[in-house]
Amino acid sequence: MLIRRTLQPVGLHDLVYPWYERRLLRELRGRPLPRHVGVMCDGNRRWARASGVDSLSDGYRAGGDKIEQLLGWCDQAGVEVVTLWLLSTDNLARPPAELEPILRVIETVVVDLAAPEHQWQLRIVGALDLLPGDTARLLKEAAVRTSGRTGATVNIAVGYGGRREIADAVRSLLHEHAGRGTSIEELADVLDVDHIAEHLYTRGQPDPDLVIRTSGEQRLSGFLLWQSAHSEFYFCDAYWPDFRRVDFLRALRAYAARHRRYGG
Repeated sequence: MLIRRTLQPVGLHDLVYPWYERRLLRELRGRPLPRHVGVMCDGNRRWARASGVDSLSDGYRAGGDKIEQLLGWCDQAGVEVVTLWLLSTDNLARPPAELEPILRVIETVVVDLAAPEHQWQLRIVGALDLLPGDTARLLKEAAVRTSGRTGATVNIAVGYGGRREIADAVRSLLHEHAGRGTSIEELADVLDVDHIAEHLYTRGQPDPDLVIRTSGEQRLSGFLLWQSAHSEFYFCDAYWPDFRRVDFLRALRAYAARHRRYGG
């Protein structure tokens, strides 16, 4: 049987991007790369509107599909910790008709990342008590299944807000010392930043070296508010579902080119 193949036209970008990726990789050889990368996966709804898809939920599904690709790129770059902000505490105030599809996408993403063929260690960070009970339980169970894996640590920030994290850290710290019988006056005399850091959602992890935000917005919106004091920031115009490997490599190149002053 004769099979006729229709050749698809090759666009200029199909030829240029592979060459550009190779060039970026050459530029990164021997350069300092981040241990911990935070990513604000922003622009899913705007991508859906711009793309003319059937519903805004399609934007979140397209964004969910991008996450495994990103983690693969991080693995290739030797990144040890990745923090993905998927849902803020403010997002939880959205109408149920809009919020529920987002939660379903997040559940699917987390279950897929926890699958046996992957080696990532998942941690769910955020105010899980604000999530629907079934969602919180599913996310926790998926993270438990990845315990002991040898791959990168992947923090899934869901129901996350930087101010809420600091408030939770202080609350946990007060409860801990109250259980020891420490008075408020005694705690005030010894309290320092390390005490609070030990109670953050990301305790025990290095602070993010690089924070990436997609969609063209140039603000942190409270993401890793405490931990990002000395982070480098990279703002990308692409909506999250359109984020490409070249965009990621550009972010690494920008990071490698900066002289980190740590508050200086």
